[in-house]
Amino acid sequence: MKPPRGALAALLEGRHDDPFSLLGVHAGPDGSFARVWLPGADTAEAHDLAGTSLGTLTRIDDEGLFEGPVAGPPQQVKYKANGGGAEWWLTDPYSFGPVLGPTDDFLMAEGTHHRLYDKMGAHLIGHEGASGMHFAVWAPNARRVSVVGDFNDWDGRRHVMRRRADVGVWEIFLPDIAEGRGYKFEIVGPDGVVLPQKADPYAFASELRPATASRTTAPMAHVWGDDDHRAHWASVDPRRVPISIYEVHAGSWDRDANGWYLSWDQLADRLIPYVVDMGFTHIEFMPVSEYPYDPSWGYQTTGLYAPTSRFGDHEGFARFVDGAHRAGIGVLIDWVPAHFPIDAHGLVRFDGTALYEHEDPRLGYHPDWNTAIYNFGRREVSSFLVNNALFWADRYHVDGLRVDAVASMLYRDYSREEGEWIPNDQGGRENWEAVEFLRSMNKAVYGHHPGIMTIAEESTSWPGVSQPAHEGGLGFGFKWNMGWMHDTLQYMAREPVYRRYHHNEITFGLVYAFSENFVLPISHDEVVHGKGSLLTKMAGDDWQQFANLRAYYGFMWGYPGKKLLFMGQEFAQRREWDEGRALDWDLRGSAAHEGVRNLVRDLNRLYAAKPALHARDCEGEGFEWLIADDADASVFAWLRKAPGAKPVAVIANMTPIARAPFRIPLPHDGRWAEIFNSDAAAYWGSNLGNLGGLVAKDGAALVTLPPLATIMLEYEG
Repeated sequence: MKPPRGALAALLEGRHDDPFSLLGVHAGPDGSFARVWLPGADTAEAHDLAGTSLGTLTRIDDEGLFEGPVAGPPQQVKYKANGGGAEWWLTDPYSFGPVLGPTDDFLMAEGTHHRLYDKMGAHLIGHEGASGMHFAVWAPNARRVSVVGDFNDWDGRRHVMRRRADVGVWEIFLPDIAEGRGYKFEIVGPDGVVLPQKADPYAFASELRPATASRTTAPMAHVWGDDDHRAHWASVDPRRVPISIYEVHAGSWDRDANGWYLSWDQLADRLIPYVVDMGFTHIEFMPVSEYPYDPSWGYQTTGLYAPTSRFGDHEGFARFVDGAHRAGIGVLIDWVPAHFPIDAHGLVRFDGTALYEHEDPRLGYHPDWNTAIYNFGRREVSSFLVNNALFWADRYHVDGLRVDAVASMLYRDYSREEGEWIPNDQGGRENWEAVEFLRSMNKAVYGHHPGIMTIAEESTSWPGVSQPAHEGGLGFGFKWNMGWMHDTLQYMAREPVYRRYHHNEITFGLVYAFSENFVLPISHDEVVHGKGSLLTKMAGDDWQQFANLRAYYGFMWGYPGKKLLFMGQEFAQRREWDEGRALDWDLRGSAAHEGVRNLVRDLNRLYAAKPALHARDCEGEGFEWLIADDADASVFAWLRKAPGAKPVAVIANMTPIARAPFRIPLPHDGRWAEIFNSDAAAYWGSNLGNLGGLVAKDGAALVTLPPLATIMLEYEG
């Protein structure tokens, strides 16, 4: 049956929302009938996929619309077209059936599909006898969705997609499209307005900024060789093994000779050996997902499923992770499910409505960052984010996710004044939808990927952040100890003569040190925006600043909790961090700076070698105060211990006054070896110490405490 002329006009004008009813090959009363739109063509001949001619079609419109009877049953066809002196072939996407099935529809509607990234986005597949790219996108309120790209002149009329009405997903299979092609989605909103072209939320690769198109990819070619690494982490309790994290901004750790970013392969050649030598167990990258604006450091991401193109192709990131694993180093990534930027090509009002975000700005707008807040209570949005967490562990074998800005998710009134937020149904400030999302994410990640860890950046006293979700917690493996970071850095910034009045800034942290599984974070946030570097935060003249920093690191590595240090702080970077340039590696030529680096390297190795220092990082039985109340001397001493391990006493003297002899209570009589001294000459210290060890008698020992230094003593018996 010939369609009304108005329907064909709507098709050619891009107003028809079901082109599959008009185009392709259809059964008719007199046999099969084909219709195709071939802009620029004067003639068109239909062929089956094997190349057998099925008949010549008639052009019925100057725009290049052809139709006519074809031989055989309805089937997949390709056309030989001629026009303007050229000949070309086109396989007809409208002669192919859908790729997604009813099981996908059911799981998507239920919000329980845990392999969405295998279905949504762009996938190179074989389908009904042809090879090509399958595109799928969620836009339930759209009138029309088209895939546009460098293969159809970015013309939204050409490849209008098929709508799966039950779930609001649009899909189309485009034969003969391969990897490396730029594409977006052109969406007509419910009001009939054509939106700015949208990047694919599930794109696996993107163009290099400032370009914003998504790019098609082939299935990952990298062959992984990290089975031993993954099996190891699946076999251990991460709370009871050494974890020392080196936080890295991939764009500014180092640069090439031209001042440009290193590729993932170049980073692998330089960064992985460096981290191995330094004794860190993990690299944590600031967000690697695609983002448009360099100074956002990746925390305003527009492509959650795409490693940023700044450092090469997406396969390069896989090679980096595998290389790190083969060298025994884990890879963590910062993950940002709290909010997203409002760039026109991104998720904001994706189908012309508030789809991923809340409509009401009191719920959906973040005033601190000028971003949109995900609607965590919408199952499709929660599923999108949960799948993204699973994706990084599945496709790129990452060892964990450090989840950014958790506090902003948990509280509806975060950074808002009275009247700028909406209470929950109980009248409170808790965002229970976000709580349920975080629990769902953690349950999915830990359930699907043994050995992975999730770490919350959470700055409040929300209970049970690192408690299992089934016990009422949020389900994270670890939580950043922001209180410890704040208090101890505030203490170290004070002139030593005043530290006696602020003794509790060090001791208070032990009141709650085992309420969560903590990571001690000295992160990028502490060395930007006018805060100065860690070295310049320390009190005193240049010598005292170095001594304070070395004492602080010794204190930190002896304190219960896993460790995290931002790049550059391991060699006492003087300038505060700037994402636009490499670290000041020339400082390693200074004995003072290289001394700090040697100290951090030795601390990492000591921490890993001594179970007393790591095996009970998260449990109170691994800690015992020896001296907690000597404010006048500003001396702190405690014992680290673990079952079957030799105990280690950690003693910090936070004044520039050497104290000798100084009585330290010790639980065992006998010899205690000095296994660490931050004042050692190798670290550019004054080399005052205990000549390798001392003997405790009657429950105490007389110890030499170097100025502004931390020492560690291990019981030998």
